[in-house]
Amino acid sequence: MKNKGFRVIFCSIVYIFLFLPISVIVVNSFNATTTKPYMSWKGFTLDWYVKLWDNSSLLEAFSNTMIIAIVSTVLATVIGTLGAIGMYRYKFKGKGLIDGLLYIPVVIPEIVLGISLLTIFANVNIPRGMLTLILAHVTFCIPFVIFNVRARLSGYDNSIEEASLDLGANRVRTFFEVTLPILAPGIFGGALLAFTLSIDDVIISYFVYGQTKTYPLKVMESVKSGVSPDVNALSTIILIATILFVVLTQGSLFKKKDRRI
Repeated sequence: MKNKGFRVIFCSIVYIFLFLPISVIVVNSFNATTTKPYMSWKGFTLDWYVKLWDNSSLLEAFSNTMIIAIVSTVLATVIGTLGAIGMYRYKFKGKGLIDGLLYIPVVIPEIVLGISLLTIFANVNIPRGMLTLILAHVTFCIPFVIFNVRARLSGYDNSIEEASLDLGANRVRTFFEVTLPILAPGIFGGALLAFTLSIDDVIISYFVYGQTKTYPLKVMESVKSGVSPDVNALSTIILIATILFVVLTQGSLFKKKDRRI
């Protein structure tokens, strides 16, 4: 009983540590205060959820973030999936070197990668903006997709593809109807991770954003004068949408497991 009580207390402390900052954002989105730094509680209100739609710069930043995240996720997923399959199937000179280089964007400090990308874009005269943000996000998202797909490829049975080819399907049809469905969980996991990393990025985006601000950069900018409750309101909406997505996804997974049982 003592061990059980200790585990309950320990888990409670961990959850409080994790979710207390999030709860502060949610609570402050209903704060009626209108004076900076917007931290003192002045009463409950829903006005900030209404005023949010009048904050065009904030909505534009959020729109930029979603566009960049979607485009970079699609590109990183396609490139990463093809790269993982190619490195799994074929042997070529320098394969070990390329495999090791994939870890560099993951392990090096983000500020180093941001400065490196800024230098490259400056040398090739690419103006900073939406394009440089997408290219930067694709760069650091590709390795995460490759790692997820390669994990799915471990233990992959090539005889399944051979059976498909023996039954008359060509390689294109075999890829889309056999290989791709088997790799789908790894591809989906890599895409979700890439999407999350893209939305969340601040440091790398700071070096390449130009005049195209993303939502994290807009929030970081507002920290200097105090994060206004309308920013907290948008963050709360994003949080609720994320929770609903997770609940719906987990619910569909449980239904599939029940059917198999």
